[in-house]
Amino acid sequence: MEMIGVSREQRALAVLRVTLGAMFVWVFFENLGKGAYTPSGYKGVIDYYLKSGHSPAVWKGIMSVMAANARIVAPLQALTELGFGVFLVAGAATRVVAAAAGAFLFSLWVSELGTSWIWELAMPVVVAFCLAAARAGRTWGLDALLARRYPGWRLG
Repeated sequence: MEMIGVSREQRALAVLRVTLGAMFVWVFFENLGKGAYTPSGYKGVIDYYLKSGHSPAVWKGIMSVMAANARIVAPLQALTELGFGVFLVAGAATRVVAAAAGAFLFSLWVSELGTSWIWELAMPVVVAFCLAAARAGRTWGLDALLARRYPGWRLG
């Protein structure tokens, strides 16, 4: 039975949004349990990508700076991943958050070149950018409430 005012496509995008958000929350807790957000754990992951990966040299230079500053970058990455997850599940500021999540996932994809299956992150990147374009927070999300209250709401 169709919900009034909500198309199948809108529901499908909402499911993708919630699923991508849940993936970020899951990854946060998984990485937290592994110690990946500690300076040494974060540096270890980046060092693995530097030694084993096939990302471009300029990107490896950026990763080297990140590893050298793991004390600052590791907790920032933890907050970023958890924040993306919570905002996507809630459907809040979905367009901005999904675009940022897509860029973040793309950077991870480049970092992991040659160390993992190429499609492992490619599909979530595509999903994130599609969610950013489609206003997926307007179905089952806080963006719908904000758009009703503030008709000019453009973040979601």
